[in-house]
Amino acid sequence: MAKTSPRQRKTTGRVMHEYKHGELKSGRGGKGGKVKSRKQAIAIALHEAGASKYDTKSRRKKSFAKSKRKEARGQTYQQEREGKSHVGARGRRESSRAMGGENATRTTRRGKSRSSRPRSTRRRSS
Repeated sequence: MAKTSPRQRKTTGRVMHEYKHGELKSGRGGKGGKVKSRKQAIAIALHEAGASKYDTKSRRKKSFAKSKRKEARGQTYQQEREGKSHVGARGRRESSRAMGGENATRTTRRGKSRSSRPRSTRRRSS
């Protein structure tokens, strides 16, 4: 198996974090109950990260894309419990349009705010 990418390692770490905190569930929609076996948690982590050698290439791409979408929407158990908007957020939610706020308060790496339009021309959300 090829070396995993940093994004895959992040996803694997997130799943193992959920397992350690008793948040990882198996089955579709978590209906299978909490995962108690470390081996099963590792298998789920590799599957979600698209790094499992037991899946085909197309299946790996599909499952990794699905977990990336889940992380981007903030719908992982870790994000829901800790109140974070995305994996890697530093303890607070962003105030973006997607999160229901008017605009983003967090700045990007370059120090510019996420919204490109000046404050006066932004539309009000109702």
